[in-house]
Amino acid sequence: MPVILPATLATAAACAVLSVWMAMRIGQIRRARKIWMGDGGDTAMIARMRAQANFVEYAPFVLILLAMLELAKGPSLAAWGYGLVFVVARVLHVFGMDGWKPGRMAGAIMTLLILLLLAGECAWVAFSTPYVTAPVIVDVPLKG
Repeated sequence: MPVILPATLATAAACAVLSVWMAMRIGQIRRARKIWMGDGGDTAMIARMRAQANFVEYAPFVLILLAMLELAKGPSLAAWGYGLVFVVARVLHVFGMDGWKPGRMAGAIMTLLILLLLAGECAWVAFSTPYVTAPVIVDVPLKG
């Protein structure tokens, strides 16, 4: 059976792995610095928690738009590109939040660009493509 949304499926899987990786990085600091609740006022903990929270703020929008685009147009190289660039952007952002400033800037810009491009393409498809209407079912009584 063919996969209906291959780029979305692969991107969602990568996002799940990325989320687990970010959680593990937070756990490392929790154990090392004995911060059992909240951020403990630790700047490294705050940065890692914000990196994960920021990811959670953007990933649903990107995945929903990507899925809708693939449903509307079918799988495409562009869909794969959107997913790949988003995942790379979020990895860069994680390292940027750990102090590598170019990564944070690049990750943020790439994320916003992907979100805007996806939103624009989805809007374009929605308003420029003929849509399929649901068939009308008419109940005709049988003679007899």
